[in-house]
Amino acid sequence: MSAIVVDSNPPVEVRELTPARRALRRLLRRRGAMLGLVIVVFFIAIALFAPSIAPQDPLETSWSAVRKAPSAQYLFGTDEIGRDVLSRVIWGARASLMAGLVSVCIAMALGVPIGLLAGYVGGWTDSLISRFTDAMLAVPFLILAIVLAAFLGPSLTNAMIAIGVSATPIFIRLTRGQVLSVKVEDYVEAARAVGNPHWRIALRHILPNILPPLIVQATLAIAAAIIAEASLSFLGLGQQPPTPSWGSMLNTAKNYVDNSPWMAIWPGASIFLLVLSFNLLGDGLRDALDPRHK
Repeated sequence: MSAIVVDSNPPVEVRELTPARRALRRLLRRRGAMLGLVIVVFFIAIALFAPSIAPQDPLETSWSAVRKAPSAQYLFGTDEIGRDVLSRVIWGARASLMAGLVSVCIAMALGVPIGLLAGYVGGWTDSLISRFTDAMLAVPFLILAIVLAAFLGPSLTNAMIAIGVSATPIFIRLTRGQVLSVKVEDYVEAARAVGNPHWRIALRHILPNILPPLIVQATLAIAAAIIAEASLSFLGLGQQPPTPSWGSMLNTAKNYVDNSPWMAIWPGASIFLLVLSFNLLGDGLRDALDPRHK
């Protein structure tokens, strides 16, 4: 008679990864996205700790150090009135990051509810909102931002409002399209069948399931907003001198490119790196948050 062998080791419980963990794992495998995230965190740290990091006062002038080349004392050189370029680049990160984040928050606060309303209600409400959105999208983003900033007046606050309003149609259209595809799903129909009110269906069942593409679009929109803020500051419609801003620094540097190229190189390189990092991060988030991506 054969003996019955009892396995004393209990079976190892296999835990299924949650969607958030799977997305995080896919994101961590993308080197480009991780590089972009590191650069973004680096610039955020610079902006937050600018008073401690900046070697000198960004507004302090020195007529004995006008347009000095990079040296041990001035690592990035000085500008046309002797201000330290490195300190101004560090402080200028605050204006660019604030413009990017606040502008996108304004665009999402306006565009997501309107797009959710248009996609869920449909009918003449959808038609009216869609035609208005198409009219705004017919105007190039930067041109619309320039017009709004000129109408509101030159300041960083007005520039952020102008950029946010100009980016709103993108979020309206994206939200509307996502709602149209999600509201016909079985779980939404089931929620409607058991008597859930419309506001609950929209906020509890539809909105959470359309957040991934909105997050990706927000990341990419921050990069566009940073370029828009730099453009408005370059034109004199954004951050006003003497407060440092990368766009206004480029506006001043254009007159001295031949003799003092460092005045344009460093703010231009900062804009390039920050925008590139947000684009890399957005591409990585798009792949990580897409459940169909392998």
